Amino acid sequence: MSSAFVFEDETLLCQQTVSGWSPVLVDLPAFSTDHKPQPAYQLGRVQLQTSLAPSYWQSADPTTADSIVMEHGAPATSAITYYYAQNHQLALPKITPLSSVGEVAAHANKNTALDANDSDSDSDSAITAFIPYRQLLARLSVALADQLSQAIQLLRWQADTQFCSRCSAPVKVATSGERAMVCSVCRLRQYPRVQPCVITAITRLNPVTNEMQVLLAHHHRYGQTTPSLQYGLIAGFVEVGESLEHAVVREVAEEVGIRVTDIRYVSSQPWPFPSNLMLGFRASYVGGDIVIQEDELSHAEFFDISNLPKIPFKGSIAYDLIAQIAQEQGVCL
Repeated sequence: MSSAFVFEDETLLCQQTVSGWSPVLVDLPAFSTDHKPQPAYQLGRVQLQTSLAPSYWQSADPTTADSIVMEHGAPATSAITYYYAQNHQLALPKITPLSSVGEVAAHANKNTALDANDSDSDSDSAITAFIPYRQLLARLSVALADQLSQAIQLLRWQADTQFCSRCSAPVKVATSGERAMVCSVCRLRQYPRVQPCVITAITRLNPVTNEMQVLLAHHHRYGQTTPSLQYGLIAGFVEVGESLEHAVVREVAEEVGIRVTDIRYVSSQPWPFPSNLMLGFRASYVGGDIVIQEDELSHAEFFDISNLPKIPFKGSIAYDLIAQIAQEQGVCL
């Protein structure tokens, strides 16, 4: 019997524990109600590949070697939609409907009042709910976050790829075992699409105090409903025919009108909104005045690393890039 994560759009079925929300795995029967083996491919159900921890490619620091050894990947498993679970009458825990982020937070704040043994052993009293993927990132391992991102993207691709984009005939899953949908008429193969995006942390020295600064911008998509505006880094999609470095230069020029140099790659993060691969860069300011792209941004400026506004949440690549700069300057975020 295998197991699966359960998704409803971009939310994941989780159980509340003393340390926060934890993803729930449900059992998948190998046989249907008529005792026939389950087919390998079913709409609303995808097989996930193993996700590796960063320790597989990062060089070990002798001072932290023990902690690196303790990092684990996320083993291969499956993901299903809530509709699939209902349609196949799978056993699910009682789900508490949480209508707002505030309500989720209120439940999360009760963690300190829960007894660890009671919350982990008594499934009837534990709160189970669908939690937004973004809200989980801060406490997930990189490998598990990547695997959940993989699940969201594959379930969406599967739902959106039921007909051929060339001749509109129905498609079938590739028999070779690869992730592809094959047209039953013209044989066109359609694969999951990944959209590369660059995101860049641009730094300079404060011209007055000589303190390190980072360029941050308030995007319209962040909204203005909170008392303190959230700021982020300059980011955008890579265009056809561009190198990644070219995309950094173009996006920065388009959004804030300045020039950068010393562009260097740092790290990447799969981002399932909708199917992006975020490629993180650092760059140095070289010249120009900030002129914002008003249909994208409402404000942008260089902030001292010791006096930052509200920034993206921990677990996002934007936070990691800013945190790297802060750490270099001896500042704790």
